[in-house]
Amino acid sequence: MPFPRSRRFLCVLTILLGLAPAIVAADEVQLKPDHPERYTVVKGDTLWDIAARFLQSPWHWPRVWKINDKIKNPHLIYPGDVILLRYVDGKPELTVLRNEKVSPDGSITSPASSTEPAKVESATPTPAVASGMKKLTPQMYSEPVERPIPTIPPDIIVPFLTQPLAVGEKDLNQAGYVTVGFDNRIALGTRSVFYARGISDPNVEYFRIFRPGKALRDPDTGELLAHEALYLGDAQRLETGDPSKLIVTSVKQEILPTDRLLAAPPNAALPYYFPHSPGKPVRGHIIAALNAVAEIGSHTVVALSLGQREGIEEGHVLRVLYRQGTHKDPVSRSTYKLPDEEAALLLVFRTFEKVSYALVLNATQPVHLLDVVTTP
Repeated sequence: MPFPRSRRFLCVLTILLGLAPAIVAADEVQLKPDHPERYTVVKGDTLWDIAARFLQSPWHWPRVWKINDKIKNPHLIYPGDVILLRYVDGKPELTVLRNEKVSPDGSITSPASSTEPAKVESATPTPAVASGMKKLTPQMYSEPVERPIPTIPPDIIVPFLTQPLAVGEKDLNQAGYVTVGFDNRIALGTRSVFYARGISDPNVEYFRIFRPGKALRDPDTGELLAHEALYLGDAQRLETGDPSKLIVTSVKQEILPTDRLLAAPPNAALPYYFPHSPGKPVRGHIIAALNAVAEIGSHTVVALSLGQREGIEEGHVLRVLYRQGTHKDPVSRSTYKLPDEEAALLLVFRTFEKVSYALVLNATQPVHLLDVVTTP
């Protein structure tokens, strides 16, 4: 018998918001002073935003989420679900109500009808069958068509999931490049046919076209970590050779000779991120901000001087430290350093060898380039 979808959900939400990190913070989970007792999920919500309604640190949700360990087939949270806060043995628990109801003692029970999926049978009478034979009739099961809510706002990060964002020195040197358009055309637009050289894999058909941008360096050591890759458009190969013949299939910005080509990644659905802390202390800096001005706020994409080399993974949560600088002691008149304070949280959504990209969340102070990022 299939498990009710509302119960199957409990497992995945715990996965989505971090299954038992290797190192669990010693501090108690803190509820917000103005937290609700229950919240009804609406279209446009994210799991992070819902957690932020209840908890001081949204990524601590799995530590108070009620889970049934026997559930093996998880589903997600949907608009219309009710998130309920209750206390068990004096400790807060969060769970979801879909078809369940709350009994006077605070326990959650499911109506009998919720254990079986809705069933629709044909209204046509079943004809008599011979003795010893079993007549099978078609059955149709109803399932909600509403889409589950994502972990973080998808419209912000989706454009950055398949576009080239950063390219290492070695990959840059090995990338193919545009030479000239058909009929000696220099500037290329949509449907322009052009030639390219340096494409080593004859089996690749689709490409992302980019222009090398500024160098991304570690502000502490000066090490060259990567080059920004400015996305220009897409292309499809028409003929293999040296040069190869391609056609521009989409354009974001004018394409010129020497612009580079990388194999396009396969299309993929928006991944579900599992927010969790790195398993060891890390320290880096914000080294670039995409489409941002001097001060960086929530829902801004930033580049970090930490990557796969440092063990950074998609879903890692990091905190940004706000530099307060120094202050002159009013008694001794000496200058001393004020402690750094937390300014925001980051959720890493894409990683490269030496850099990674993260979304700024829960910013309480303006974030700036070169601000320090650390393990929360």
